[in-house]
Amino acid sequence: MIYSDFKGMKLSRLGFGCMRFANDPATGEIDQEKVNAMFDLAIANGVNYFDTAYPYLSGKSEIAMAEALKKYPRESYYIADKFPGHSLPGPVDNIALFNLSLQKCGTDYFDFYLFHNITEWSVKIYESDEYHIIPDILKMKEEGKIHHLGFSFHGGPDLLDEFLTRHEGEFEFVQIQANYLDWSLQNAKKKYDIITRHGLGVWIMEPCRGGKLAKLREEESAKLKKFSDTASDASYAFRFLLDQPNIKVILSGMNEVAQVEDNLKTFETHRPLSEEERNTLFEIAEGMKAGVPCTACRYCCDGCPVSLNIPYLLSVYNDYKYAPTAITGMRLDGLSENELPSACIQCGQCSHACPQSIDVPKALAELTEMYKNGPHWSEAAKPRHDDIRKALNMD
Repeated sequence: MIYSDFKGMKLSRLGFGCMRFANDPATGEIDQEKVNAMFDLAIANGVNYFDTAYPYLSGKSEIAMAEALKKYPRESYYIADKFPGHSLPGPVDNIALFNLSLQKCGTDYFDFYLFHNITEWSVKIYESDEYHIIPDILKMKEEGKIHHLGFSFHGGPDLLDEFLTRHEGEFEFVQIQANYLDWSLQNAKKKYDIITRHGLGVWIMEPCRGGKLAKLREEESAKLKKFSDTASDASYAFRFLLDQPNIKVILSGMNEVAQVEDNLKTFETHRPLSEEERNTLFEIAEGMKAGVPCTACRYCCDGCPVSLNIPYLLSVYNDYKYAPTAITGMRLDGLSENELPSACIQCGQCSHACPQSIDVPKALAELTEMYKNGPHWSEAAKPRHDDIRKALNMD
């Protein structure tokens, strides 16, 4: 197992993400026997980092994780959990909710704790005086119930830099979505550089983009087979991230023993990508994209009569074109009316200035429709709102 050093701790660079446990076909519940078997195999081969969150698997992930870990000494592994500020039905007793996660995880402290899913929309909740989340969780850290505090992030680079600047000294690590596709599609490289510049550790989620990079299309996979007949598609995604020196933990949401076995093989030793392998991955990534080739040069912004952040909007557009989710929509939920793509007056100045000859007004008009008709966070979060209200006896 490859390890990273973080604050004197030896962390397995392969972290076990607990968001995708398989269900038992007979009961529909989490297949605890399979979870136990996967954990036993992972731990026997050096994995010591386990990541869950209050909302995962309708609140059952924390319990299943605790069950699988209970036979191991508490000091032999690290638990990461997350505060669901993005899913709250309104201001709640934050400390009671935090303590509920401690109870479900069968522990009296978290090695790592994160504010879950900070974006342009949810940051307003996290920083709200009414919700009082950050001060309450910092209090838990002062009391020793949290050893290391961070946050997971799905917003744009500008917000990331601004948030870290406003909260200088409060966080030690940031968890971002990164892989060789999102390195450019979601500006993951820029986010990685920002976190590194602020002196914090980088944690990775979605290294295989929800499985899309773990099983490529036949013609894409063939491009990798020329390097090795036996290496899995997923192994290249992990090796790409292992080459980034400030990435401390790479989370994989494993739900089959075979996935654990394959990942353990990849993380047994670090084999840096060759230049040809790396270029091939970027070639595959470019072929996956269905959006526009925006390079964020910002020439389009200089003369925009309504001062839109066009590169940001086009990055959301590209995300929608590839694989829209409720989180994609949340990147627009936090914007004011005059910042949304619908504020575009279709003057065309941006297209004339664009070195890539992008039809920006057309893309923004399409984005307006995709945002209007696509998945929205309020719909996705409602079941979690209900779960939290019930858990805290708010009804």
